[in-house]
Amino acid sequence: MGFVYVARSASLSNWGSDVGLGKHLFKLGYTDDSAEAAVKDLVATVHAGAPDWVLVRKEAAEGVDEAQLLARLGRKEKMLEPALYPRLKGAGDIVKVKLVNGEHHRLLKQAYGNEALKVTKLRDPDIAAYLIANALG
Repeated sequence: MGFVYVARSASLSNWGSDVGLGKHLFKLGYTDDSAEAAVKDLVATVHAGAPDWVLVRKEAAEGVDEAQLLARLGRKEKMLEPALYPRLKGAGDIVKVKLVNGEHHRLLKQAYGNEALKVTKLRDPDIAAYLIANALG
C-alpha cells in the first residue's frame, strides 16, 4: 500500500513570498513506503533547495503514481516550472495553492455533507486535504 502525502517547507514559503509567488507552496508526492520516511528523504536531499520539510497530511492510495497525481492536480492548481525558478533545483512537484480554491472546496464539502456552513481561515491540514482530494480525483 502506498501513500499520497503533502509536505511544506517554511524556508520555501518565505522564498515564495519574497519573489511574489505567495507563501502557500506545497509539495505533493507519492511513496510506496511510509510518508514520514519520504519526508526524511526530502530533508536529507534538500529537495527544492529547502532543508526543513514537514509532513502536513498523508492518505493511503493504491494504483496511482506521482506523475498521474501531479497531472490531475495541475488542472486545478499551478505547478511551479523548475526551469523558471533556479531555486527549485529541478523539482517539478511544487504546487502554488490559491486559497480561494481551497475555501471553495471546503464549503462545497460542508454543503454536500449537510453540515452547517462555517467560514474559517484555512490551515495547512485543510489545504493538504484539498490537494490530496483533487490529486486523487
